[in-house]
Amino acid sequence: MWDFDHCDPRRCSGKKLARLGLIQELRVGSRFRGIVVSPKGTSVISPADKEIVEQSGLAVVECSWARLDDVPFSKIASPHERLLPYLIATNPTNYGKPWRLNCVEALAAAFYITGFDSYAEKLLSGFGWGGSFWNVNKSYLEQYRTCTSSAEISETQEKIIKDLEKSWEESRREKDNAGDDEDLLFRNPNHQHPESDEEDPPVSGDDDEETR
Repeated sequence: MWDFDHCDPRRCSGKKLARLGLIQELRVGSRFRGIVVSPKGTSVISPADKEIVEQSGLAVVECSWARLDDVPFSKIASPHERLLPYLIATNPTNYGKPWRLNCVEALAAAFYITGFDSYAEKLLSGFGWGGSFWNVNKSYLEQYRTCTSSAEISETQEKIIKDLEKSWEESRREKDNAGDDEDLLFRNPNHQHPESDEEDPPVSGDDDEETR
């Protein structure tokens, strides 16, 4: 892990992994021959990368999403820079945001896709919210790990995103139609809403995290 100290040490998953002895810090400028999960990658990580991971390991860039321009990516270059496919963050800072994974989420996803399940699970087991990452992303990860190449993962990712967009559009149309019907009911003076003795239940509702 290359650590640029952008994040609050109390919330930094990379620093926690280092404290637990599950990750080593790399010096800027040092050579790394394994897979580097980086936003500067040109291809997506895939099961085809398993041999590289097995021989040389995985690395991430510990920095803030808001300060990517401050990171000297040219000094942490690797012959194997990779992007992660579409996944949803479940860390407390960026919960529910696509792509905004923190270090431990990025490492766990990369290890899982390349076939190192037990290590991926071990990394996230040290975080109270770690189980949520699997619950939210398991179906995506299972699809990705059945692919054989980066190109195939990109195609799978595109299909997942299109399906999500279609589902969102259908949900929005249903809400719009329901809203139109309700408006018609309120506009029609001949329509009487039945009274109920039951009260409505109470309704409550209530970027500095690292990147890879």
